Parts: sequence; C-alpha cells; structure tokens
Amino acid sequence: MTSSHEPSKPDEPDAAPETGDAAGSGPRHGSAAGRIARNTASAVLIVLTCILVPVALLTVWVHDIALDTDRYVETVSPLASDPAIEDAAVKRITHAADVRVDGSRAASDIAAWLQSQGLPPRAANAVKGLGPQLDSAVDATVEKVATRFVQSDRFERIWTNANRRAHAGVVHALTGEGRGAVNVDGGTVTLDVGEAVDQVKQALVDAGLSPASKIPDVDKQMVLLQSDQLEKIRKGAHLLDVIGNWLPVLVVVIGACGVLLAHRRRRALARTALGAAFACLVVAVVLVVVRRYYLDHLPPQVQSEAAAAAVFDTLLHFLRVSLRTAIVLGLVIALGAYLIGPGRLPRAIRGTSERAADSAAQWAYGHEVRTGRVGTWTQAHRHWIALAALLIVALVFALWNHPTALTILLLVIILLAVLALLALLAATGRATTDAERTAPSHPKDTAG
Repeated sequence: MTSSHEPSKPDEPDAAPETGDAAGSGPRHGSAAGRIARNTASAVLIVLTCILVPVALLTVWVHDIALDTDRYVETVSPLASDPAIEDAAVKRITHAADVRVDGSRAASDIAAWLQSQGLPPRAANAVKGLGPQLDSAVDATVEKVATRFVQSDRFERIWTNANRRAHAGVVHALTGEGRGAVNVDGGTVTLDVGEAVDQVKQALVDAGLSPASKIPDVDKQMVLLQSDQLEKIRKGAHLLDVIGNWLPVLVVVIGACGVLLAHRRRRALARTALGAAFACLVVAVVLVVVRRYYLDHLPPQVQSEAAAAAVFDTLLHFLRVSLRTAIVLGLVIALGAYLIGPGRLPRAIRGTSERAADSAAQWAYGHEVRTGRVGTWTQAHRHWIALAALLIVALVFALWNHPTALTILLLVIILLAVLALLALLAATGRATTDAERTAPSHPKDTAG
C-alpha cells in the first residue's frame, strides 16, 4: 500500500522490524537456531513454489483444455477456417475421393465412335490423344469440388461435430481412456474425415460425375500429430489430471507459508514472484524449442507441416497465455513489494503522491468542496480499507475464468484508482481535521 498512514520507521532497517515480530518479545538466547530453521524452511518452500508454478499451469491446461470437451471444441473450432488446415483437408479428401476414370480408354471409345460416323482417321487419332487431359480434367473437378466444400460452412460444422465426438479420442491420447473419431495408435493421432469424403462423393455425383459413385471405401484418416513419446505423455497427463485443480491451490499455500516464515517477508514475496515468473519464462522458451524441434522432425505420416504447426499452436494457445499471465503477475507483485519498501525511489513516489493529494485536498477545502466525516473516517481507517481493496482484487483475479495479462493490467489500474481515491479522501480528512483544530483560536469577543 502507499502512504503516510504507514510510519516510516518500521520500514527503515527492513530487517529489524520483521525480526521483532518473531523474537522481539522473548529472550534472545536460542533464537538464532530458530531463525536459521525458519529461513531454511522458507527458502525451500519458496524454491518449491517457483518450480511448481509452471507445473500447476500445466495441470490447469490439461484439466480445463485437453480434458474438457466444451473448451476443447472451442479451442479447435477456429482451425476449420485455418488456410493450412483447409489445404491439408482438400488434399486428404481429394486423395480419399479418388475417382477412377480410364481416360485413355474413354478417349479411344469416343474416337472409334466418331470415326464410325465419318470422322477422318487423323482427327480420330487426335481425339485418342486426349486421354491424359481427360484424366487431368477429372482430377481438377474433384479438387475443385473438395475445395468448395472445405471452404463452406458445411465443413466447419462437420469439423466441429467431429472434434466434439473425437474428444474421447483426445482423452485417450493423453490418459489412455476412451476412444472416438480421433484414433491413437503407436503415437500417431489421426482424425476420421470419412463424413467429409462421403459428402464430397455425393457432391461429385450431383455434379454429373457418375464414376464418383464407385469411389471405394479407402483409408479416410487425416494425421494430426505423431510422437514416439506419446505413451510417456499419457502417464504424465493421467497423473496431472488426478491432481486437477488442487495443485494451484497447494502451490499458493506453499508460497504463502514460505513468505510468512521468511525473516524479511517483503523481500521474500518479491523474490518468490520473480522466481515464479522466471520459471514460467523458461517453460515458455522450452515450448518454442520443442515446437521447432517437432516441426523439423515431422514423420512422413503427417501430410502437411503447416497444418501440424497450426494444430500444435492452437492446442497450446491457452497454456502459452497462462505462462504469459503468470510472468506479468509475478512482475506486478514484485514491483508492488518494491514500491511499499523503504528504498529512496519508493519513498519519493509515495511522498509525491501524498503531497499531490494534500494539495488537491487543500484546494478543494478552500473552494468549499469537502467530504466531512467520510474523509476523516477514511483517514482513520485507510490502512484497513486499502488492505480490503487489495484482498478483493486478489479474490476477483482468483475467481476470474482463465485470466490473461490484460486482466492483470485492468485489475492493477482499478486498484491504483482505488488507492488514489483513498489518498485523496484521507487528505481531505486531514484538511478538515486541521481546519477544526484552528477554529477555536478565533476570539469570542462578540459575545459580551
């Protein structure tokens, strides 16, 4: 918090006052061993907190994204309109909907019929040579119909519905339980595009390409991901799912205990926040390296590198957002812990804000703008009001559904506005108190 309502003397030595909380009232002998034990326990808990923060974010991602059907579908639905996914789907559907037309034989039959009708032999031979062009025209027609279908709303609906049904397969991919339209075999994750192939087949028949009705039931699997480490990932994901949402709460409790046991709590809070932010930054960098390594070592089963990259980025989007949010939150907490400390810059900032509030209050009082008892009450209870505002902001952040860095900045701005309002109200309270103290000094000479 800011302000003049906190006396500067407890803060000055930064070590002495906080030590006094623990040992100031008792005998000095024997306290050294206790302080060493407390500091050691605090250091262990703080280091453990820094390590567990990114792990807790990973558990939230697994629990709320990979294992939550609605959120998973919400995550992957935009992929239906991603150009890389559309291109890969067109190629896979075109290959699956392979229309077998013997162009050379068809051209020969046409040439023979035309020759029987009097077409010169040279012209008939020219017609026979159109066989390859006929094959190419059929292939182009199939690709054109597939492209039109993939870029339509029908494909988006099929994609969304298939992924919703496929979520059991994703759960199977991560935990080994359940199956669905997404199949997992030997580390390869595939999506069944059979419904899309069937609709393209019908569209080709409706367009007059009758051979499309004889498209065989070929493999209609579209490879999404492939990893030799999938079995190991399953075991870790199952453990993380069991831990669920309890780990973040446990991490907060561990961090709070580490800070409370510390000899210098304000510094411990700042170091914990910075350590957690650094750990999340390391994990974010590791994700970038893993992404590059994965794309550089794609197996031949993956038909499109761009599509694989789009799927990878989309599935990890919320995890990356969570890491960035944790980094920003750590920096904000560390900065706040610094600004309430005894350093010259924090003192200067707090002093400037108090002087600005006092100047505004004096001006307002001189212009008959007063807060009365509200100002004096705020001045008397400013510390507790500020603490309550901080706890409310922290509670809102804790209850926010998947907060982001912008969420933190918004809450910080709101908290700063509340603290500024408190400072102004407290300053008006001081101005009112000062005016009331000087009021009795006026002589009562008119009474007699």
